[in-house]
Amino acid sequence: MKHPNKQRTVTRSLVLALGTFLTAWSTAHAAPEDHDWAQFHDFYKQILETDSSAATGSCTAVAEEARAHLLAAGYPANSTEIILAPDLPRDGNLVASLPGTDATAPAILLLAHIDVVNAKASDWKRDPFRLVEENGYFYARGAVDDKAMAAIFVDTLARFRQDGFRPKRTIKLALTCGEESGGRLRGIRYLIEHRPETVKAAFAINEGGSGYLDAGGKPRLFSVEAGQKVYQDYHLAASGPGAHSSRPGKDNVITRMSAALVRLGAYRFPADISPVTRRFFARSATLQTGTIATDMRALGAGSNDPAIINRVADADPVWNAMIRTTCVATMMTAGHARNALAQSADVNVNCRILPGEDPQAIQARLTAEIADPSIVITLGSSPAPRSIAPPLTPDIMTPIEQIAGQLWPGVPVIPSIAPGATDGRFLTAAGTPTYGVSGIFLDPDGNGIHGLDERVRTQSLYNGRTFLYRLVKDYASE
Repeated sequence: MKHPNKQRTVTRSLVLALGTFLTAWSTAHAAPEDHDWAQFHDFYKQILETDSSAATGSCTAVAEEARAHLLAAGYPANSTEIILAPDLPRDGNLVASLPGTDATAPAILLLAHIDVVNAKASDWKRDPFRLVEENGYFYARGAVDDKAMAAIFVDTLARFRQDGFRPKRTIKLALTCGEESGGRLRGIRYLIEHRPETVKAAFAINEGGSGYLDAGGKPRLFSVEAGQKVYQDYHLAASGPGAHSSRPGKDNVITRMSAALVRLGAYRFPADISPVTRRFFARSATLQTGTIATDMRALGAGSNDPAIINRVADADPVWNAMIRTTCVATMMTAGHARNALAQSADVNVNCRILPGEDPQAIQARLTAEIADPSIVITLGSSPAPRSIAPPLTPDIMTPIEQIAGQLWPGVPVIPSIAPGATDGRFLTAAGTPTYGVSGIFLDPDGNGIHGLDERVRTQSLYNGRTFLYRLVKDYASE
């Protein structure tokens, strides 16, 4: 009879020996992108802790840190450049490139913005400009938006250089300022207008497409953004003579404007379902049940049945926003005294316009639906460049689907048009089709992006790093 204590000792020894062997084997056989976590972590930490908000920070400081990281990896000085407007020294943009071996092969562009939304430290539980690692998350302003992709792209290019990887295509990098604070300088537009050669490419990879987790933290879907709606504000103005509030007449500026806004709120722009959106519904149907699943499959197959469209649009405001242009009143100013009838009322109407539609045609539609000639409707800002949704070709989608399938088996890859907007809309309009794809999975609550205590799961960030390394290498090797 074997002694039980001796048997347990032998078993433990075998388990320990097997564990040591498997660790050594996995280290020796791991893909190169799975190494150097510490180096990536340190750079990610460095740029997160460098404030680049418009109110208190400097994009130029982050651009200089990223440039130093590339130079330390062996990039020659003339392959990197910090570009800024002469009168805006804090709003610098970094451009860099890794030359390809085939001069005839069009370049690819890696795009990320390095400015972040302003953060008031007193409102946060943690210092917004100090990386905090807690309960499996990284916390900091920009932890996701968009310093995660900026850090990954710089890290990827650095390791390509260190590993001696020679891409067929030239790989360009643009880290831009002003995506979150474009009122001062929008870096991507500055580059397009002043240094177009730095961002000209066959296509670009940008923020916008993310993975999404369910409430239990399990990957639910992998999103690829192929097109963005156009942001456009309109100004509505009504005026009148005003009077003493004790003698109200039939005409009241505020009442007149309110009636116009009720008509606007009741109006739905016509549905216009693009090929990208049809593919979104076709693939998203697998995640739904019942009538909605059936309706989504029908839309994906080409149906234009108004009843089906309305049921899907009513089920989720995001789905509605993918189907049609939307306009909504967001701000109102009226009156000058509590005891006087208003002499003016001004309203901002924010529209998110489907790709390819004309902002001036939307203005005409607003005029028709409000149906009050006394209310003057003007563009709140110069129209943004018009662009169509970039095509989802096999050259773009196949590498994404293959690599996502390796890392997250069984998770559907679903293309979409973003209801919001990023710098990608300017780049696409300038002739470089831009796709949102990050490989970083987000929680259902949105991870505090643009809000308090922004965060990203540690494992999601590292998985996104692995995904983008493989994707960029695949694209660059074509």
